[in-house]
Amino acid sequence: MKKILIAEDERDIRELVAFTLERHGFAVISSADGRTALELAAKEQPDLALLDVRMPRMDGYEVCRRIKADPTLTHIPVIFLSAKGQEAEVQAGLEAGAQAYIIKPFSMDDLISQIQKTLRA
Repeated sequence: MKKILIAEDERDIRELVAFTLERHGFAVISSADGRTALELAAKEQPDLALLDVRMPRMDGYEVCRRIKADPTLTHIPVIFLSAKGQEAEVQAGLEAGAQAYIIKPFSMDDLISQIQKTLRA
């Protein structure tokens, strides 16, 4: 069973994404802030991380940069989930090391499809 880390400060979104992923057969670990997400990534070694851009204690870009800079975590693919859809924001996410950038609001089908595609890559 593939393990997915969700880092999202909005509880309703975090719980909806977790519920959807669990229904699709994924194990889910979640965090409401960036610093905890980074700690969970190191401890749990998820197969993929879903990161919100704007989070307390450390933004998603910094979490992604730190994951990609750590030899024990660099293999974890990152997908950003963000309401910030400007080209500069998307570019910053990809430059931080993310494999994909999904703009909120998004459909759960699109999210699952992107996760499956990323895990196959």
